[in-house]
Amino acid sequence: MSIIMVVLSILIPISMLISAWLFKMCRIVYHVLAVGCAYVFGIISVLAIYEILRDETVFMTNIHGIFQNWLFLLSGAYLGCYGIYTLLRWTLKELRSE
Repeated sequence: MSIIMVVLSILIPISMLISAWLFKMCRIVYHVLAVGCAYVFGIISVLAIYEILRDETVFMTNIHGIFQNWLFLLSGAYLGCYGIYTLLRWTLKELRSE
């Protein structure tokens, strides 16, 4: 399973980069998805922390329950791939300009 995650974390940003070069609309879709995922990721995080502070429970044991939320994991995974895609795109732009 770890090998699959590593391979996908390499292949997905590269495929995003290629599709963004081929189709300009993909760039907009990737940006909009990233903004949406950032909101989802942030809201779920804030609500989990608020619940822990409100209930005055032990932070380190209860916060791990957030990792059972598939929406949190999915949005975080997309943000990770999007971040790598963005870094690749910026790097290639810099290399082209020199």
